[in-house]
Amino acid sequence: MGASRAIQDVIERAVAAGASDLPIRISGPEGSGKEHIARAIHSWSARASGPFVAISCIGVPEALRGRELFGCAESTYPSLPQAYDGGLQRAAGGTLLIDHADALPSDLVQVLTKSLTEGRFQREGDASPLALQARIILVSREPLARSPFHDLPHHDLEIPGLEERNEDVLPLAAHFLAVTAEDEGLEAVGFTSDARTALCAEEWPGNVRELAQRIAHALRLSGSGAISAEALMLSAQPEEVPSFKDAKRAFERRYVTGLLRRCGGNISRAARLAKKDRKDFYDVIRRTGVDPSEFR
Repeated sequence: MGASRAIQDVIERAVAAGASDLPIRISGPEGSGKEHIARAIHSWSARASGPFVAISCIGVPEALRGRELFGCAESTYPSLPQAYDGGLQRAAGGTLLIDHADALPSDLVQVLTKSLTEGRFQREGDASPLALQARIILVSREPLARSPFHDLPHHDLEIPGLEERNEDVLPLAAHFLAVTAEDEGLEAVGFTSDARTALCAEEWPGNVRELAQRIAHALRLSGSGAISAEALMLSAQPEEVPSFKDAKRAFERRYVTGLLRRCGGNISRAARLAKKDRKDFYDVIRRTGVDPSEFR
């Protein structure tokens, strides 16, 4: 999804990758949609009916990353004595995404390279080779300094951050609004002019992921109305910074208005959703000056 030449180039490359069975490297900043592109490639490939398995090289102790990737035979690890099917085995006939591939230890990179070259791999602690039947996609925030694919033919995709493709912000925003509205059972009206200005002015350090999350939050606050810059917690004039007190008051008003709209003005239901005592929540309503009867 996007109008920029940069993202259209990524999509064209992704479609070409989907039509082949070669391994792939995808890089791009956090939240730029790397896994989304990987899943799209899988769905466009001849492997679409097979599994899509994602494993990460972080959140797993380094000593167990080989087990996570290749699997292991019974009793290979005393603390984890059972046999284990690694990502390569679980993704047979489909696609294996290796996230944060830059954190793969060098010895595992060498083993993976050998496996890709020979078309087979071994589980740790097991001398019997298994056919490598999974398509490999390596994902990292930065382009890998050394490719584990070496001289093997492969595809390279680099996804630019939103700051490099500002013309994609509004098409993406409209897409996320429509998707979230459908999920929430609300009617997507669109964005006010100040919201569109603020969306384009924002730098979006969290990229596509942050944009999607911000719009989902704003829709829950705004209900079925048009999304404003205030609901997005953006300012059409970023140089104007409100005081903490004013920002807190504005947030409370947005929060209360969104809840009451969602609950049809029912204070008890709104208080339950806010996980507050009804009396305390009523005090908040009174402080914001919002009239619950306007939403009934």
